[in-house]
Amino acid sequence: MNDITRIDKNFMVESTFEKEDARYYSAEEEPFRVYGVFKENGRFRRLPEAVADIIGGGVHSLHADTAGGRVRFMTDSPYVAVHAEMDVLRRMNHFPLSGSCGFDMYVDGRYLKTFVPPYGDIDNGYESGYDFEDSRMREICINFPLYATVKELYIKLQKDAKIEAAPLYEDKKPIVFYGSSITQGGCASRPGMSYESILSRRLNRDFINLGFSGAARAEIPMADHIKNLDMSLFVYDYDYNAPNPEELIERHERMFLIIREANPTLPILMLSKPKYVLEGYDKWRRDIVETTYKNAKTRGDENVYFLDGPALMALCGEDGTVDNVHPTDFGFASMAMAIEKVIRDNNL
Repeated sequence: MNDITRIDKNFMVESTFEKEDARYYSAEEEPFRVYGVFKENGRFRRLPEAVADIIGGGVHSLHADTAGGRVRFMTDSPYVAVHAEMDVLRRMNHFPLSGSCGFDMYVDGRYLKTFVPPYGDIDNGYESGYDFEDSRMREICINFPLYATVKELYIKLQKDAKIEAAPLYEDKKPIVFYGSSITQGGCASRPGMSYESILSRRLNRDFINLGFSGAARAEIPMADHIKNLDMSLFVYDYDYNAPNPEELIERHERMFLIIREANPTLPILMLSKPKYVLEGYDKWRRDIVETTYKNAKTRGDENVYFLDGPALMALCGEDGTVDNVHPTDFGFASMAMAIEKVIRDNNL
C-alpha cells in the first residue's frame, strides 16, 4: 500500500473547502492589506517586471515567486480559507510543497494552519481552509508561498462576518533582504519559517524578500533598484551565488557602495554564507565579505554590521541544513536569532 492517507488520515489534504454561507474576497481589496508583494500585469511580484527584464536570467524567472508576501486582516468569521490561482508551482526533491507552494496562517500572532497543496494536480492553484471553534474577532496573517507564483488570491469567509484592517507594523519602512535561495526561503517547511518571517513576527516589522535562488549576482540594475527603496534596514546576503571569489571581490563592495551612496545613514547588515564549519574556500569568501565591512568602518561608516556563517548557525551548529547548504526550520531559527540580536542591540 503506497498511499499513506489510507493508513493515516492526518495526511489527507483537501483541494476545496465547501461552505454554503461563504463569500470570496480579493486579497487586494480593503480592508485586507498585502505586504511584501504587489500586483503588476496579472500577478503578484516582488520586483517590477521592467527591472526583472533588464537583469534577465534567473531573476526574471523568479521575480514573481511570492516569497515574503503576506495578507493581514481581522475577522470574526468562524472559518478562513484561501483560494489561490497559480500558474508556476515549483517542486523539488529536498523541499516540501508546504514550503514552496503552500500558504500558512498565523492567528493573533500564533501559528495555526498550513494550507497545504494537494500532491497531485495543482497546476492551476488550489483551495484550502480552516474551521475555528467559535466566532470572535481574530487577527489573521497569511503568508504567501516561497517558490510559486500567484495570479489571484481570494480569502473565503462567512458572508456576514465582520472584516477589519489589521494593526500596522511597528515601523512603516520595511526591512529589505537581498540574497540567494536561502534568502528566498529554501528549504523552509512552510512560508512562515523563513528567517525573514520569523524576524518579522518577533520584531513586528514589515519586510521585502529579494532572494533569488541561484541568481543573486549583485548586478548593477539590482543595486540601482534597491538603493531607491524606502527601507529601515538593508540585510545584504550576497555570497553563495557568486560563482567564484573573483566575482565576489568584483561585485560585493561595488553593490554596497551604490546603495550606501544613495542612503548615507541607512543601517546595512552584511552576511556571509550561513555555514557553521568553514573550510579554506569558505573562509576566503567570508573574508571578502568582511573586507567590504572593514573598508566601510575604515572610512568612518558607523551604520554597517557584519555576521558570518558560524555566528548565523550558532544555535543549530551542523544540524541546521537539509543538504549542507539550505537551512531547515532549525537553521532559519538560528539565523533569525543572530540577526535579531544585532537589530535589538543596536536599535536598528
